[in-house]
Amino acid sequence: MVVRGNSASGKSSVAQGLRDQYGRGVAIVGQDVIRRNVLREHDTARGANIALLGRIARDALDAGFHVVLEGILYADHYGHMVTSLVRDHRGVSHCYYLDVPLETTFVRHASKADAVYRQQVTADHLTSWYRESDLLPGGLETVIPAESTLRDTVARILRETGLAAGSAVPVPRPTGAWEEAMKPLVLMSDPQVAAVPVRECGEPLVDVRDHGIRVDPRKQDPQSAFAYVREGVLARLQHARSLLPAGTDLLFVEGYRPPALQQRYFTEYRDELAAARPDWSAEELHRAASRYVSPPEIAPHSAGAAVDVTLVDQDGHELDLGTRVNASPEESDGACFTHATNLSDDARHRRTLLLDAMAGAGFTNYGTEFWHFSAADRYDALLRQEPYARYGPVELP
Repeated sequence: MVVRGNSASGKSSVAQGLRDQYGRGVAIVGQDVIRRNVLREHDTARGANIALLGRIARDALDAGFHVVLEGILYADHYGHMVTSLVRDHRGVSHCYYLDVPLETTFVRHASKADAVYRQQVTADHLTSWYRESDLLPGGLETVIPAESTLRDTVARILRETGLAAGSAVPVPRPTGAWEEAMKPLVLMSDPQVAAVPVRECGEPLVDVRDHGIRVDPRKQDPQSAFAYVREGVLARLQHARSLLPAGTDLLFVEGYRPPALQQRYFTEYRDELAAARPDWSAEELHRAASRYVSPPEIAPHSAGAAVDVTLVDQDGHELDLGTRVNASPEESDGACFTHATNLSDDARHRRTLLLDAMAGAGFTNYGTEFWHFSAADRYDALLRQEPYARYGPVELP
């Protein structure tokens, strides 16, 4: 997200409001912080802060953050940097221009709590800095008028960017048996998931074992495919680790799953259900199987977009999160559901730690499996209201 406008138009307040509403996972890249506080340079067309702002934004995006780039960001000075950032971003970008008249900037400036800043920045400064409708070329920006309150502006941006839904799956906590608990969830078999288009970004698969991630061998396969994920997913995993409390770490169980293996898992589980429930139709079996194993055609694991993870202590001992990773609903009596009610206080606390860290790094959880998270696949795109997914099914080179 890019939020531009004249001095005292409310850019910093909007950026902070977005973070306050969304929570951790939003990086604010402020022009004034870099240009004035870090570099202490004048705002010129060749300022060093221009490239530095772009690099910080790109690094934060690669680490899995949602980024808010905010500042006056004059179109003639910063336009190329902003448009390049939008062009190169693999996700969806939104640009906003806060259109506030000069007279209103005087009023807003006078209301600032920082008395020293009010004294240092005079009306003459505001007038000299002011540029009317300094929009980026190409209709890139949405103009927000001065009449829009801070609350309304923040709510609008959250809604239009898809951040209003938050970084975790918007699923109510279940209150009954696990069969009832699964009903509010968006399952992988939901036609909405398959309907999300894929614009494959071509990001490579990488081996997490080469990057300091703790890996459990229980899902080891002959090709070691299980240890691979997309490059951007690895960056999010590294970010998630940094959000965990000291003495706790992620344990990586499985990442990439070849499409043929995904088909085998799905078919085997569906056949198990068919044997136990011979009265179910093919559609009922498909839907029930997909609550635990993703249908092959849309499986996040086969896109290199999903990870199965849990927590370990500082000595590498796996912690109890209520049930084993990959426990089925039947085996666990529904304790595999992310927000299951039949958990101990300790297990629920540890799940919360895991969920907060993974959500803060930009992952979406699948509500029937507390250990399963994905990013930029069809399921994640649907829940975040993104127009398309960036990762589709891929074969290991």
